[in-house]
Amino acid sequence: MITAATRGSVVVLISGRGSNMLALLRAGQRADSAYAVRAVIADKPDAAGLAAARESGVEARIVAPLPGEARDAYDRRLAAAVAGYSPTLVVLAGFMRILSGAFVEAFEGRLLNVHPSLLPKYPGLHTHRRALAAADLIHGATVHFVTAELDAGPAVIQAQLEVRAGEGEERLGERVLALEHRILPLAVRWYCEGRLAWRGGRPCFDGAPLGAPLRLADVEAFAC
Repeated sequence: MITAATRGSVVVLISGRGSNMLALLRAGQRADSAYAVRAVIADKPDAAGLAAARESGVEARIVAPLPGEARDAYDRRLAAAVAGYSPTLVVLAGFMRILSGAFVEAFEGRLLNVHPSLLPKYPGLHTHRRALAAADLIHGATVHFVTAELDAGPAVIQAQLEVRAGEGEERLGERVLALEHRILPLAVRWYCEGRLAWRGGRPCFDGAPLGAPLRLADVEAFAC
């Protein structure tokens, strides 16, 4: 039986509107949820997601870079703020800063990110634009463990869609974002249930090494 004491504690890092953070909050507020979002931290004072988190009753705070502050110094402050919540898991949900190796090491194996492409395709920015420029027929989103190399950590789950003829970057991005809202709460739930884990420098699912990312379509078909 899930109780407040047994739920995983999740800290979410954002930079903007925080739509993936809100998807996590909604899922985490269900009575049977294996986790709860304990805090939301933004690196930008004007991040719209801060107000949304507070309206949902979640502690929200700003840890912004100071003028002239070195990256490593900022990451140490950010790591200290995150560690203060003793999180089970840290989730990057539209957090637009590249984290240092020291930060990643501090939270190794309990740091997840959601990325708007089918990694390893299109790490970094402008993923939808790049998919359209390449005339890709299939595009999607990935949840992965974070490692020191940008968007290169092992993928946990992916969701894909067909790119529609004549589709623009904005509309494609909206459809991919809807997939992100589905796969990120799933991965966080699995981690806090103990089904997803980081062992020996690699992800495991249900006790076995995860050699390839799970696919949302397969997960949903199995659930039915």
